[in-house]
Amino acid sequence: QVQLVESGGGLVQAGGSLRLSCAASARTFSSYTMGWFRQAPGQEREFVSGISWRSGGSTYYADSVKGRFTISRDNAKNTVYLQMNSLKPEDTAVYSCAAAYKVSVQTMGLMNPFWGQGTQVTVSS
Repeated sequence: QVQLVESGGGLVQAGGSLRLSCAASARTFSSYTMGWFRQAPGQEREFVSGISWRSGGSTYYADSVKGRFTISRDNAKNTVYLQMNSLKPEDTAVYSCAAAYKVSVQTMGLMNPFWGQGTQVTVSS
């Protein structure tokens, strides 16, 4: 089992930036597809970004964050990051890290991934 701990959330003004981190406790972190999801109160959880387990780390983004968010991973540190720039109030949500063993980013949300506890991101107008 993989244990995930998110950090880096907080309160920021619109247009500002935050970097989220997800630290994983796993023997084979590099073999896990990693992703970020978010959920606002009363809203359905939605996919934000993902990065492949494969060498090269192909990345994927929801249309709503393309050009503003960047996902990356450091396998030596067992950590995945989400750099969030040009934040909007609509980005306000609890952001959760997810991990799934050798699955496509496109399907990881359907593969019962391991979840972190989440970190709150609040963007003020």
